[in-house]
Amino acid sequence: QVQLVESGGGLVQPGGSLRLSCAASGMYFSLADMAWYRQAPGKERELVAAITNGGNTNYIDAVKGRLTISRDNAKKAVYLQMNNLKPEDTAVYYCNAHAGSRNYWGQGTQVTVSS
Repeated sequence: QVQLVESGGGLVQPGGSLRLSCAASGMYFSLADMAWYRQAPGKERELVAAITNGGNTNYIDAVKGRLTISRDNAKKAVYLQMNNLKPEDTAVYYCNAHAGSRNYWGQGTQVTVSS
């Protein structure tokens, strides 16, 4: 069965950095489009960044220039490098895989940006 396991969240001060990782198993990772979503308290889950199986990337305007999505097909992993973090980046971050006609989700990792 497909599993997505996120790691790397935590508490960081404004302006700081974090690197989120998502390890995938049980799927043909190289064929999947991958993405990071986030959900802040009281808000709907939103797409943050996406990377296709061909390596094309897309970001929401709020994170352009600060967050970078990447993937390592050999390790079956996708990453989110987060720099110059702001309090409004505080949320639970979820890894998403779109493979074939199905979507898969990780359990989420908390990112808190606060002084």
